Amino acid sequence: MKSSKILRIKEVIERTGLSRATIYRQIKGGQFPQQFSLTGSGGKAVGWLEESICAWIMERAEGGNHDVSL
Repeated sequence: MKSSKILRIKEVIERTGLSRATIYRQIKGGQFPQQFSLTGSGGKAVGWLEESICAWIMERAEGGNHDVSL
């Protein structure tokens, strides 16, 4: 199994150029990878797999984003 780095929100913001509010709005709309809990139930710490964020970025770079509303 290939290991993947877990990105926290600060790193996701830096890599995507999106604001925190835009990221969560796009998650809610199903347009951005879903975060997962790092601490189990009840915890507030969340992260994203680096692979999923890289894939999301590549999809947009290759013209896969036809939704102009960010």
